[in-house]
Amino acid sequence: MNAIAVQDSVAIPAWVVDFESFRRWARSDDFPERGRFCYLAGGLWVDLSMESLGHNEAKAELSTVLRTLVKAQKLGRFLVDRMRLTNPKVELSTEPDGMFVSRDSRVTERTRCEHGAATLEVEGTVDMVLEVVSPSSVQKDTVILRELYWNAGVREYWLVDPRGLELHFDILRYAPKGYVATRRQGGWLKSTVFSKSFRLTRGEDDQGDPEFTLEVR
Repeated sequence: MNAIAVQDSVAIPAWVVDFESFRRWARSDDFPERGRFCYLAGGLWVDLSMESLGHNEAKAELSTVLRTLVKAQKLGRFLVDRMRLTNPKVELSTEPDGMFVSRDSRVTERTRCEHGAATLEVEGTVDMVLEVVSPSSVQKDTVILRELYWNAGVREYWLVDPRGLELHFDILRYAPKGYVATRRQGGWLKSTVFSKSFRLTRGEDDQGDPEFTLEVR
């Protein structure tokens, strides 16, 4: 079998046939530098679409606020977009829009970064994952990853959908039979992972472009 050409500049090698071979490819020098390539419980997911301003702004706001909070309180490490998360138990290899690894998860080795600063993938179970929905990722983010993150034991799944007129922001909590949406109180959502409440709002700047604000209390 020949390599699978996704576009002229991107080809998936013919030897990538399962989770472990995908993982070897993802850590090789031949892995594409553009696009998103994920292995999701037996299937390969590819997205070469460009990112919208709304998606980028929402992702940046949440990542900036959460990274600042985590660093200030020495809670662990908040990792931003393009860092790979791998969980061999559920055959998951993906690049979340953001993820949080607590100090306790590192100490107990629920989460491992085997090569320190040179680590290419975070392996195991992280405490929290962030995904921002785009037109090309609706099924992946709201159905496939929702099940896989739960199977992997991720305590909170933060899901943001900035498309359309109404902004959707949910904190999904781990429960025995699947994720459960956190009840909203006056627009605020309580996170047990961070022991804080959060509210995400969207406005416009003076040019009419979307502007997001994540409040913390």
